[in-house]
Amino acid sequence: MVTPLLSIILPAHNEENRLPGTLDEIWKFLQAQTYAAEILVVENASTDGTLEVCREYASRIPYLQYEHLAERGKGLAVKHGMLAATGDYCFFADADLSMPIKEINRFIPPLLADMDVAIASREAKGAVRYGEPVYRHLIGRIFNSMVRWLALPGLQDTQCGFKCFRREVATDVFSRQTFTGMSFDAEVLFIARQRGWRIVEIPIPWYFNPDSRVRLVDDSLRMAIDLLTIRRNARRGVYQ
Repeated sequence: MVTPLLSIILPAHNEENRLPGTLDEIWKFLQAQTYAAEILVVENASTDGTLEVCREYASRIPYLQYEHLAERGKGLAVKHGMLAATGDYCFFADADLSMPIKEINRFIPPLLADMDVAIASREAKGAVRYGEPVYRHLIGRIFNSMVRWLALPGLQDTQCGFKCFRREVATDVFSRQTFTGMSFDAEVLFIARQRGWRIVEIPIPWYFNPDSRVRLVDDSLRMAIDLLTIRRNARRGVYQ
């Protein structure tokens, strides 16, 4: 069996409406590529028809697999998918596909060589946001400033849901991940940096989705607490 160059991991909780369109786009994109790839959908604790969507698409796409987890948590689903992936490069993406799928090629060779971790950025020079309300952008910048101050200085956008890891790096980092919820992005990037892996930001076009699951106030408060936990974990040697 040929080892795929790329694994695309999709966490999916109650995504029966958005997932079909996303899978159609990814399938069409991969059919036009010259490299081997796989799609891994990790459905966790959905109460709608997400699991049935996974079964239906797996019957049609030979390189699509899905797994069911009984417990909720985006971080848990991503961790499971990243550790199960077999591709040389492991890319996880939000199910709403707010970044155009064709941008994935900018995260892997030959367009991006000699990388450990590549993260999509809505703030790096050259990035463009479409349709985002001003208030959400302002709150997002405050949020990212908090992340930079407490845990990840120098990174402009840690929370954009599109990130790529070399498989060796993914195994090293995600096996140490402890957060199962929304704060897992900051934790895995903190671990990657602490472990000496190089992180690069890729400016992307990004399209605001009004159906976003992010709760600005509640999630920001949760993140502040989790960032302090990350720092405490680091002092205690948890990530070593």
